[in-house]
Amino acid sequence: MKKKIIVGVSGASGMPVMVECLKLIRKHPEYESGLILSDSAKITIEKETDFEISKIEAMADEVFSMNEIGAGPASGSYQTEGMLIVPCSMKMVAGIHSGYGENLILRSADVTIKEQRPLVLGVRETPFSGIHLRNMQELSLMPGVRIMPLMMTFYHRPKNIEEMVYHMAAKLVEPFGIEAEKYRRWNGE
Repeated sequence: MKKKIIVGVSGASGMPVMVECLKLIRKHPEYESGLILSDSAKITIEKETDFEISKIEAMADEVFSMNEIGAGPASGSYQTEGMLIVPCSMKMVAGIHSGYGENLILRSADVTIKEQRPLVLGVRETPFSGIHLRNMQELSLMPGVRIMPLMMTFYHRPKNIEEMVYHMAAKLVEPFGIEAEKYRRWNGE
């Protein structure tokens, strides 16, 4: 049985990172992805990438509707390795923080937390307000929750934006046991 990672996508900026995460999951034959796109994610995908929504959906092994509240990921008995939300808007963070499961992304995140599976939030906002920081700080205290802002890094000496995107995506999928082959770790030299 393949290891399934649920990938939720909000409408925040950062769609190239999400695309790279789906590619990295697909490169590992023991893993599969279940994709949930919010309505606003579909708008942002069109603005930030050259992909049609159908092409993004084809990168996933399974696609769920945001309004499909009775789908597998809404139940703790549905086996997953955990959930990645990338990009993750502050609205999504607030919904997760408050346990407001009004759609499949929020309900899946709630289930992931209650089952103590990894929940990785590739948050995207700048600057953060005190409300954003409080919500993220309180979520970070829960077992398995990782807050990973989509931030540029330079220690791996990226030569272009694509290398920066790849590096961030590699960091986002690593908590699920996926090792990206071109990921360059800090070596202290």
